[in-house]
Amino acid sequence: MKNLNTKLSNERKILEEAEKIIKQANQTNLQKNSSSKNSKKTTSKTNNQIKQQPNQKEPKDSTSLKNVKHNNLKKKIIIVIAFIIIFALIILSFIFGFITSKSNKIISGVSINGVDVSNLTKDEALNKLNLQLSRNIANEITLTHNDYSTTLNLANLKSSFDFETALNEAYNIGRTENNIFNNNKKVITTFFKKNNITPTVSYDNDILSSEIERINNELPDKVVNSSYKVEDNKLIISNSASGNRISNDALGDNIKNCILNNTNSIDIPAEQFEAATVDVEAIYNEIHKDAVDAYYSTNPYEIHKEENGLDFAISLDEAKKLVTENQESFTIPLKVLKPKVTVKNLGQEAFPDLLATYSTTYSTGNANRATNIALAVRSVNGYVLMPGETFSYNSTVGERTAARGYKEAGVYLNGEVTTGLGGGICQVSSTLYNAILLANLEIVERSNHTFKPSYVPAGQDATVSWGSPDFKFKNNRNYPIRIVTDTSGKKLKVYIYGLKTDDDCTVVLDPRYISSVPYKTTYQKDPSLATGETRVISSGSNGCKTATYKYVYDKNGTLISSECISRDTYSPHNKVVAVGP
Repeated sequence: MKNLNTKLSNERKILEEAEKIIKQANQTNLQKNSSSKNSKKTTSKTNNQIKQQPNQKEPKDSTSLKNVKHNNLKKKIIIVIAFIIIFALIILSFIFGFITSKSNKIISGVSINGVDVSNLTKDEALNKLNLQLSRNIANEITLTHNDYSTTLNLANLKSSFDFETALNEAYNIGRTENNIFNNNKKVITTFFKKNNITPTVSYDNDILSSEIERINNELPDKVVNSSYKVEDNKLIISNSASGNRISNDALGDNIKNCILNNTNSIDIPAEQFEAATVDVEAIYNEIHKDAVDAYYSTNPYEIHKEENGLDFAISLDEAKKLVTENQESFTIPLKVLKPKVTVKNLGQEAFPDLLATYSTTYSTGNANRATNIALAVRSVNGYVLMPGETFSYNSTVGERTAARGYKEAGVYLNGEVTTGLGGGICQVSSTLYNAILLANLEIVERSNHTFKPSYVPAGQDATVSWGSPDFKFKNNRNYPIRIVTDTSGKKLKVYIYGLKTDDDCTVVLDPRYISSVPYKTTYQKDPSLATGETRVISSGSNGCKTATYKYVYDKNGTLISSECISRDTYSPHNKVVAVGP
């Protein structure tokens, strides 16, 4: 490149000498023309004199002849020099162009965003740009609007320079023209008049849009669009308000300028926007929904659940009158539209096959307990579970309260036998649990009682209490199921109905006794008893540890799977003896 600069300097000297010679020649021509004019005038005057003096002889002008010869010589010299200069320039251009074309470096006088990349290869220039410009990307930009301020991390925006395009543009200077003289002219021009290339800056538009949305929501004088929500059979509409909002394109341009100029602050380019007025009719069209009746089809077999509808409780015109510009919010009453047909009253024909059943015995002698069982059974009866849905016993039965008709009856509480509202409903959950196991449905949540129950084998019970614990299962079949209950003849029966398929199977439960948990005897002083006299207050009974296994057989009786579904421990009932003082 040093040789290139020397050649450029030599070319400049040759051009300057040529300009001097041409300038001198032009001055000589001017003098000659002036002399010629004067000569013509003199000649004309002389001719007149000769005419007047015909006998006088004409003298020869030897000086003028010499001047003409001298001028002709100068012209020839100038032409020769000009040809030499032009020829030299042509030769130098070819040499210069050849050197430039064979070089792998960017020519002198080129910079990218102020970084000099002259006489560097593309790789060298890229390393320099990464070192000096890429640090701009790591900076945080502070955005301000009046008293509001926030920051944007350029790296998080995935901001970057397009150095490749800029380097290609820099490298092609002096190499792209088909005319070698134009290329050389470009090189020479760039050498004396620097050429700065501005690289393209890019960022992730989606991320920026998300940030702009955040900032728009944070602006103290932001635009507030109308919104609505449905709450407790009421439509609450929030009014709109005009304000400022960021222009996406403007902020994007400002970010690019910050990166290019290595600055770290922006005045948020916010624009004033008029908020749209509340469109009550549009909101009505969005929330209005007609009730949909449940129905089923047989080919293909499919059950469609009912859907509640929703409507204004007042007319649309009345609702529009409630909306005024002076209010921040408006409330429009709603009404729920109930379907005429639900899945519960589709009829048994919609669930043609019995998948599983299980029954337990209970005593009708305990009226309160029998009442609680009847209430729980009523809540569960007819329940339809669609494919993929999860059943919650507590959510379905609801809280056991006196207002709902539940009575005091025996319950297990904190490891003790006592009375409480809803005593007896665990028999319903336990009976349902066994029916669900036999139907090969997926158990989600189940817990055993503190003490071994009397109505199901140990390991096959499911205790529940309002809040927790709960009994949950999932319909993992491809079709809906229906729970049907019956309490006739001192029997609590649970039936699971649905549609049988070719891959249906048979389930066998195997509760296994593992070990006994012995009871302890405790003594209580009783002043009513004589000294040394004893009386048994409660008899003791041992607890136990169990493991329950589930075996699954296909329709041909072949064992498909076997697993231990639970390991349970039941506490003993300690023996209590009263002793005299």
